[in-house]
Amino acid sequence: MGVPLFQLKDLVEQHNITVLSSNYALYAEMSRRFIKVLSEFVTPQEQEIYSIDECFLDLTAYASNYDLTAYAHLILDRLLRWLGLPACIGIGRTKTEAKMANHIAKKNSYLKGVCNLVSMDYCSIEGLYQTIEVSEVWGIGRKHTKKLNSLSINTVLDFVCTSPSMIKDQFSIVMHRTSLELQGISCIEIEQNPKSKKQIIASRSFGQKVYSREDLKEAITLYVLDAVSRLRSENLLCGCIICFVQSNPFDSSEPFYNKSVSYALPDSSDNSLLLSKIATSMIDQLYQKNIGFKKCGVILTCLEPKATHIYDLFTDMDKVESSNKLMDSLDDIQNKFGKSKIGLGASMLPDRNWNMSRNKLSPNYFKWDQLMSVK
Repeated sequence: MGVPLFQLKDLVEQHNITVLSSNYALYAEMSRRFIKVLSEFVTPQEQEIYSIDECFLDLTAYASNYDLTAYAHLILDRLLRWLGLPACIGIGRTKTEAKMANHIAKKNSYLKGVCNLVSMDYCSIEGLYQTIEVSEVWGIGRKHTKKLNSLSINTVLDFVCTSPSMIKDQFSIVMHRTSLELQGISCIEIEQNPKSKKQIIASRSFGQKVYSREDLKEAITLYVLDAVSRLRSENLLCGCIICFVQSNPFDSSEPFYNKSVSYALPDSSDNSLLLSKIATSMIDQLYQKNIGFKKCGVILTCLEPKATHIYDLFTDMDKVESSNKLMDSLDDIQNKFGKSKIGLGASMLPDRNWNMSRNKLSPNYFKWDQLMSVK
């Protein structure tokens, strides 16, 4: 859970803590390279991208020919040499067990980044499991943890030793699967084709309070373009757009203001011009005078694959084709020359006073002009 920096000001000064601003471009590029390095050790069908910094690899086909612990160390070595990225690898018979192994690898330095529960003896596993709280199991949240504790199930070992049928009776089928997974019975397969996103969110906090309606429209236009870019990269269409604004919840000098509005499109679209026009008109409904806005954003929802979308009988297909050609041309230009070379007018304005405060931005060493220089 994050906290505003001003609440930690005394702590930062007392311990001389280094503070850095978020560098999302750096994180995204590092994630892309991380996934690419991992893809060289398995086939595409054996890799599941779970999050920006996590990935599942199915090593079943390699177990008979390789020492999996040594294979994992080879992966870690390449990540460190090629990206300078420290990482940990957990090896298990199931995805849940692998997640638990990864947790153990992070917490125990003697394992040198790799925990292989498949080759570990049961006594060692029990010794580790009895020191780990049950809340650390993948998929067990606060609510389930509280109920498990009331049943005297406090550690991972307690959970593993509990009958799966008892877990099924007391909880849900999902918890039953989790119980089976920790006992080595696979219930969650590697997803070769990840499910489509349910929504796409683009939002940032402003560097300073925004009182102007026009500034809000500029910001929302920029966020729409960001969201639609991700929408199009996944070949999806949007059926509904939600815009929201809010003031600073930590500022006691002004009443807190938080409001959102939604708009259902007559037909799903990925046209950034159309969606930005809708979003800017929604700002007129959200705007309030004398409110210092701290954040705004856009949510694209009711998403569906573009390839399977069915247009109704009265759709003007010439307009649809024209829109697709325009968006494809825009994508091609931005991919070749950069997003700053072409875009909507409101998104191209320089020197915005509402830009996110990034005075302590960490360098992006993937850019030529930010490479470290050795003298």
